Amino acid sequence: MKSLKTRLLFLYMTWSSTLLAGLFLMVGQLFPLYGDGQEARQDILWLVLGLLFILGMLLNWIFGSRLINVYAQPTEAAAATAIELAKGNYEARAPETRSGRQLQLGTAINVLARNLQDISALRELEQERLKTLIEHMGSGLIMIGRSGRVSLINKSFAASFGLEAGELQDQRYREAELPASLISFIDQIFLSEDPANTQLTVTRGVYTRHFAVYGAPVIGGHGKWLGIVIVLHDITELKKLEQIRKDFVANVSHELRTPVTSIKGFTETLLDGAYQDSASLIVFLEIIQKESNRIMLLIQDLLDLSKIEQSGFHLNLSRTDICAVAARAMEGVQLAAADKEIEVCLETEGDCFIEADADRLLQVVSNLLSNAIVYSPEGTAVTIRVTGSEEEVAIEVADEGIGIPPEDIPRIFERFYRVDRARSRNSGGTGLGLAIVKHLTEAHAGRIEVESEYGKGTVFRVRLPRKHPE
Repeated sequence: MKSLKTRLLFLYMTWSSTLLAGLFLMVGQLFPLYGDGQEARQDILWLVLGLLFILGMLLNWIFGSRLINVYAQPTEAAAATAIELAKGNYEARAPETRSGRQLQLGTAINVLARNLQDISALRELEQERLKTLIEHMGSGLIMIGRSGRVSLINKSFAASFGLEAGELQDQRYREAELPASLISFIDQIFLSEDPANTQLTVTRGVYTRHFAVYGAPVIGGHGKWLGIVIVLHDITELKKLEQIRKDFVANVSHELRTPVTSIKGFTETLLDGAYQDSASLIVFLEIIQKESNRIMLLIQDLLDLSKIEQSGFHLNLSRTDICAVAARAMEGVQLAAADKEIEVCLETEGDCFIEADADRLLQVVSNLLSNAIVYSPEGTAVTIRVTGSEEEVAIEVADEGIGIPPEDIPRIFERFYRVDRARSRNSGGTGLGLAIVKHLTEAHAGRIEVESEYGKGTVFRVRLPRKHPE
């Protein structure tokens, strides 16, 4: 396609050459030649006119080119710039070297280009912000268009179902590997076109996750219906805490009901006349005292656990000899160990001094030793090992007891959870010992590890840092 400049120059030259040719023809006709040598003079005249015509055409071309450059070239450059802007190239600029209207045209085009560039940059920035917000929000989000295809999805939503966001993009939601309950919920939103919410349970392998699902139609400008949006909130931890609360209330009620029932029953028996039998009176009073002590122990453990979990709980830190703490704890369980002919021994290695709360660590070691003795058969051994390294001190309590099944290990630090309920309850335990151990260990910025082989024994290992972080 010819440029504007070429077309204008062609038209100008055609018009001007025709005008000059006509002018020279008129000149030739207005000056007739007479006399001898008429033909020779006429040839000379036409030669002169031809040369003048060529010279005029040359001058006319030069003048026309300059004239067209002044007016047509800026317009052509502005048109080319406008085409580039229409293509999305907002960095294109028109020349501003002319004066008058041509300068105004180039300036206006460049102002438009700069405004479009600023708008485009702002739009890209907003899109990037929105994309970053959607990708990094904790909740899963998916938007489905009117056609039923996924138009927007973040990684959190795809990861909730073990999928990739790229696989779901532009795919029909009914063809995606989404839970049937979620697809039914989406169908409901499409049919009703009203906001709705529900709860969804998804099981993958041995893991179960719970989601609160909210769905709503997306309405654009002028009431145009664009599709629906679904938001997932992971409430697995909330469900877990709710279940722990329910279990806690049920377990506390159960643990209190047993001794209270015993106390009530024996008290009623005594009031019915059994107090007159001195032998029965002593037995019944001993049972009442035992059950009362059990209730007091349970209440004390609950108070201790509640105090440890409070945000204002603090430790009385001082330089503590862990070996001495382990020795004191061992002395406290010697009587219970002797009743079952269990040998308790202490092994130490390295520097055992750390910054800690001695009384709380004594509670930790005593609980671990008591559990080891309760769950160990007669004639076995329980070993305490205290090992000091450059960065930490480790306390190990190893027994040769019944061990812990692998499926129970993740739950042994829960309140009232027992591996062997009958044996633990008969021993007078409250089921809170390991929960207290875990919280006190974490209060010292330490960690607790468990190694167990079912039927052969268990090792609890408490690792404590040399210096407690502030």
